[in-house]
Amino acid sequence: MNATGRTAPPASPPTSGTAAEIRLEGVSKVYPDGTVGVAQLDLTFAAGELTVLVGPSGCGKTTTMKMINRIIEPSTGRILLDGEDVTRVDPVKLRRRIGYVIQNVGLFPHQTVRTNVGTVPRLLGWDKARIRARVDELLETVGLDAAQGDRYPAQLSGGQRQRAGVARALAADPAVLLMDEPFSAVDPVVRERLQSEFLRLQETVGKTIVFVTHDIEEAVRIGDRIAVMSEGGHVQQFATPAELLGRPANSFVADFVGADRGLKRLAVTGIDAADLERPPFVHVDDGLAEARATMDRSGARWAVVLDGAENLHGWLSAERATGAGTVGSAARRMDAWVPADSSLKAAFATMLQHEAGWVAVLDGDRFLGVLTPESLHAALRRSVEGTVPETAGAV
Repeated sequence: MNATGRTAPPASPPTSGTAAEIRLEGVSKVYPDGTVGVAQLDLTFAAGELTVLVGPSGCGKTTTMKMINRIIEPSTGRILLDGEDVTRVDPVKLRRRIGYVIQNVGLFPHQTVRTNVGTVPRLLGWDKARIRARVDELLETVGLDAAQGDRYPAQLSGGQRQRAGVARALAADPAVLLMDEPFSAVDPVVRERLQSEFLRLQETVGKTIVFVTHDIEEAVRIGDRIAVMSEGGHVQQFATPAELLGRPANSFVADFVGADRGLKRLAVTGIDAADLERPPFVHVDDGLAEARATMDRSGARWAVVLDGAENLHGWLSAERATGAGTVGSAARRMDAWVPADSSLKAAFATMLQHEAGWVAVLDGDRFLGVLTPESLHAALRRSVEGTVPETAGAV
């Protein structure tokens, strides 16, 4: 009988490889002195999604995560991986099938990075050639070269050690990856870079990831879904970043995500064609007099300059649209632009960086339209229109 009072396991843990759904059914943790670490949780983490557990210290987010791989045994409830109750399998075998990354990495200091990464495959009995090939593949995947693989952890930077920790967690191709504040120990610049690289990696590996952080900015940036937890292990809201920021469920969530949640929402709101304005445009071969007439008809002081393929060439002000030359001779380079798949935050940041009154949006080189401060604000309002409760206030 195990610590939860169930008859003991048989069998083997869930298989690795394909992403697995995680379902918590009535899961709680109550300590012998009566302290409730985690209240009864009913949560489903979708296969292939990155779910973030976020909340203040003492809210049970790390405890919840550790119950998934049974580093901490739940007091009640079931934890299902693709329908199989992991509280009924051998915990040691289970942990070898679940990747785990912690804040201080936890690499063995006396082993090289390459040996560290191969730890779980060795425990699973893989042959040396297979381990070597897998380690080489993962070092390349996480951005470490062969020379770094032959170093010891102390010889690497903090960011490199974190990459090595992720590689080790992925070594046996687990269905699930648990990450406990993995980037909090590095400086902000390295942290942002690691977040970007991790998102790129997740696009490739498509794992089911449970990620613990206390940082709502990080949660919003990387999460597919976010569970906001309060003291005692209560989930106050479980939603996508856009839903969480646009419609906080209660005052606790609204306070936790912050009064600047409208700005945070910019980061999770993409550019839509309906957000774009179409200013007057002219072509590089047009005469300046013709370009000036186009601007006058529109009452505009500038125009977008396109080439013959409707690609962005630059822009032209009314003041420079004089004389007998062509538009191409007077056009200026357009530095304030973003790709069409950017967020509203990226567009706003570009606008501020170049002190521009508008930013061009491109699909490759093809010009789609522009965002102005007014249209950007309207896009943000439109994305939350009708979703913000009166108690939460306006974005």
